[in-house]
Amino acid sequence: MRVNPPLTEELFQHIWEFRLFQQEHLFTTDGEPVQIIYPGLHNHHDGPDFTGAKIRISHTLWVGHVELHLRTSDWFRHRHDQQQQYQRIILHVVFRHDMPGREAVNAPCLELQQYIPKLLLHRYEVLRRSAAFIPCAGRAAQVPLLTWLSWKERMLAERWERKMNALRAWLLLNKYNWEEVCYWAVAQSFGMPVNALPFLQVAQSLPYPVLMRYRHQSLHIEALLFGQAGMLEEDFADVYALQLQHEFMHLQHKYRLLPMAGHLWNWLRLRPAAFPTIRLATFGALLQQTSHLFSRILEAPDVTTLEQLFLVQPSAYWHTHYRFGHTVDKTLRPGRQAVYGILINTVLPLLFLYGQQQNLKYYQEKALHFLQQLPAENNKITKGWRQLGVHQENALESQALLQLKQYYCDEKRCLQCAIGAKIISGRN
Repeated sequence: MRVNPPLTEELFQHIWEFRLFQQEHLFTTDGEPVQIIYPGLHNHHDGPDFTGAKIRISHTLWVGHVELHLRTSDWFRHRHDQQQQYQRIILHVVFRHDMPGREAVNAPCLELQQYIPKLLLHRYEVLRRSAAFIPCAGRAAQVPLLTWLSWKERMLAERWERKMNALRAWLLLNKYNWEEVCYWAVAQSFGMPVNALPFLQVAQSLPYPVLMRYRHQSLHIEALLFGQAGMLEEDFADVYALQLQHEFMHLQHKYRLLPMAGHLWNWLRLRPAAFPTIRLATFGALLQQTSHLFSRILEAPDVTTLEQLFLVQPSAYWHTHYRFGHTVDKTLRPGRQAVYGILINTVLPLLFLYGQQQNLKYYQEKALHFLQQLPAENNKITKGWRQLGVHQENALESQALLQLKQYYCDEKRCLQCAIGAKIISGRN
C-alpha cells in the first residue's frame, strides 16, 4: 500500500526526532498509553534508528533503543528478526500497522499514521517535487530572520571546512610550509573558475624558491610561468614571446623543469581580462612585487590593505596585449571582483586555518571580520537568491548561500536544512 501523500523513511525519522506529531493520547497497538519523554538520539550507523530514548508505557519508564518503519512488516523485510542488535528495543514505531494480531518483535508497537498532520506530508511532497531555483522558492523569504542567521553561519562553516581540508592535505604534503601552500592556493584561485586546475599544476611543478630567486626580474618570472604553462612551445614572430622562450630554455635546463601540456588551458567564453595569459602575467606581477606573501597576509591590518596587495598590474607587455602577438587598446588585468574572489575563496580561509592550527583565535576572528567587510558576491546563484527576497549583506552571507544551494537545495536535502525543516514543520 502506498502512503498518500508519499512518506519516506527519512521524513518519518525526522518527524519522530522533532516530535512533529500529536503528543497527547498516544496508545500502543495493544491499547497501552504512551508518553514520549525523549525520542532518543538519531543513530546514523548500524543498529536501531534512535538510541537512549525515554518512553513511558503505561506506568513503566523505559530507556533504550527505538526502531522506526513505515510498516510493521518492514521489520521482517529488513530481517531485523535475525539481527541481535534489534532484539532489545523498547518500542517499535511504525507509520502503518499492517500486521494486526501479530507483533513484529517482543516490544510494544506504536502506530503514528493518525497522529501526523496530512499538511506536513503535503508540504514535504511539494518541496520534493519542486523544479524551481530552490525547492522552497515561494516560502524561503518568510522564514524568521533568526533561523536564517544561525543557518548561514552553519553553511559558512561547512563551506570553509571543505576548503580547509584541501589546504590541510597540502600542509601535510610540504611539511607545513605555509608560504608554499599560500603560493599554491593563490595560484589556483587566480585560475578560477575554469582554469583553477591548470594554474595549480603550474604552481606545483614550479618550486616557489626558484621563482623567488628571480622575483626582481620580470622577464625571468614570466618565462618560468609561461614556460611551465606550456605556452612557449609555438613558432613565434612576437619579439617578447621569443625572449621568454629563449630564457625559459635556459631555465628549464638549469632546474630540470617539465612543462605541462598547453592544451589543458580553457579559453572559450572568457573575457580577455580572464584569459589565462593575463591571469598568469598578473600572478607573476604579484610574486614579483610581494616576497613572503603569506606573511604579508598575516600582517594586513585591514581588508583594504589586503585588497591593495592583490590589485597589481601585469608587466608592460600585457598593457597592450592579451595573447602573444595579439594587441589590445587598454590595459587588461583582473578587476576588483576577481580580487574579491581570491580573498573570499582562498586568502581568508587560509588565514582562518592558520589561526586554527596555531590556536590563535585572533587570526580566525580577523578572517571572519574581513569576510563580513567584503561585498556579497554577484553571480547567477546569488542573483537567484535575491530574486526570491533572500538578500546577502556581505561575502559571509553570499558564501553561505552558495553552500546551501549547491549541497542542500540542488540535492533536495530539505530535511537536513534548517530552512526546509522549518517550512515542513509549519512552525514559525
